Amino acid sequence: MSEMTLYDPQGNRLYLNAEERAAFLAAARQRPARDRTLCETLHFTGCRPSELIEITPARIDLSGGTVTLRTLKKRKDSSGQPKTAYRAVPVPPDYLDTLNTAHGIREAQKSLKRMNTPVWPLTRQRVGQIVRTVMKEAGIVEGKHRCPKGLRHGYGINATTNGIQLHMLQKWMGHADMKSTAIYATAIGQEEQEIAARMWRNESGDVK
Repeated sequence: MSEMTLYDPQGNRLYLNAEERAAFLAAARQRPARDRTLCETLHFTGCRPSELIEITPARIDLSGGTVTLRTLKKRKDSSGQPKTAYRAVPVPPDYLDTLNTAHGIREAQKSLKRMNTPVWPLTRQRVGQIVRTVMKEAGIVEGKHRCPKGLRHGYGINATTNGIQLHMLQKWMGHADMKSTAIYATAIGQEEQEIAARMWRNESGDVK
């Protein structure tokens, strides 16, 4: 298994930076409700497209402020057998309000049939197409980062930039190995400067 990285062999980044994330979110909010909520879910949870298409109303906790995802990366228990893992990811209340309005989540949760029906009955490939289209509309330049994986990496970097502890981020992103999560602590460019700014506060030109 190859080691996860934030850069390709030529040094090009594979993640969306803060400015691109903001542009993506703004562009998504100009799209029809289905595409908007799909993009916002990827943005606010950092989930994989294959995990997103499994989300049902039953996994959305409107009062608790979380979306529960089934981690689809291959995992094994102590006996070597495949195991199922779920994780609850906290999300903003405004996002949940939009999700509820667009898809009738609260009402769907009252119906046994509807509560277990996927919110986005799409293929993983179709999700990727929608995300790439919105990224293009957002003015994100073409590159390997202009894809769902780039959005997921951007989520991880944004979390570490804002002081989220790695063990918590590991849970939210569904990583089996902390080594995968730790790559987000190596962010460079604008992201690293935001972290380093803490060190520079007392080293400005007015230091006596």
